[in-house]
Amino acid sequence: MIFSTHPLHPEVTARLQAAGDYIVASAPTAAAIMAEGMGAEILIVRANIPPAYFAAPHLRAAVRHGAGLDMIPMDAATNAGVLVANVPGVNASTVAEHAIFAAIALRRQFRAMDAALRGQGWAAGRAYGEQGRDLVGATLGILGFGNIGRALAGLAQAFGMKTIAHTRRLDDLPAGVTGVSADDLARQADVLVLCCPLTDQTRGILSAARIASLRPGAVVINVARGPVIDTDALISALQTGRISAALDVFDVQPLPADSPLFALSNVLLTPHIAGTTEDSMWRMGMGAAEETLRILAGDLPLNFCNPEVEALYRKRFPA
Repeated sequence: MIFSTHPLHPEVTARLQAAGDYIVASAPTAAAIMAEGMGAEILIVRANIPPAYFAAPHLRAAVRHGAGLDMIPMDAATNAGVLVANVPGVNASTVAEHAIFAAIALRRQFRAMDAALRGQGWAAGRAYGEQGRDLVGATLGILGFGNIGRALAGLAQAFGMKTIAHTRRLDDLPAGVTGVSADDLARQADVLVLCCPLTDQTRGILSAARIASLRPGAVVINVARGPVIDTDALISALQTGRISAALDVFDVQPLPADSPLFALSNVLLTPHIAGTTEDSMWRMGMGAAEETLRILAGDLPLNFCNPEVEALYRKRFPA
């Protein structure tokens, strides 16, 4: 049985159904996953998986529909002899496009302009025009330089932006991208995009001190994970009007209805969809399906995230 925490693209669904029994969870909750998915050989992951799930007796692999592994308790999977695979890079261009869209919208004050035009008339809308700023000549700061960071740097070059970045490997940046410290990144960026994985090292990396050092008028765009930012400090800075932000991810998801972010006009809020389009869902789904079929055929995944599990896995499922 192939068990998915969410419905997948129709073409992906058809491909998985052709491979055998395919079931989608009735809800992407721990309770539904535990109740409905314990007979699975392959789990396709788009929701947080409880560690206890890896006691499922026939489970061969957890395949992430995407790149980030924070939804999968890796120790629990590895200790249980379960393969973990992902589909890296396939939505990088989609996320990068979202970040550029958000940067333009905030720097040109499109939300306020649209509201003024609709509510107060032509002249009120036009008044925002001279307050907008171009991307050309602005400094883009990229925090994290994986597939998304690289895609974003390429788009920034097309927009004539100066690009700086902070990553673990400052000596592995392409031409046209200058490596800087995390502190300098915050101080120098006109547009700061967070696209790093959530780890012990990146949790809270955009700290209160770094938020305080942001340039007046700076734009913060988070397409990483909510906890990479000190959210209380960010909200305080946003409430002063000194900076603006586009947030696609949050400490708590779904974003609670009483979040103070909803009251702020200098914030663009999206429900964790920066990497989600019909095109990217097809690419991620097909990548997950290919890994699923590869594992069911007795092979190891192409994007093998816990290779240390191989011996235990082979003991559970001899070739």
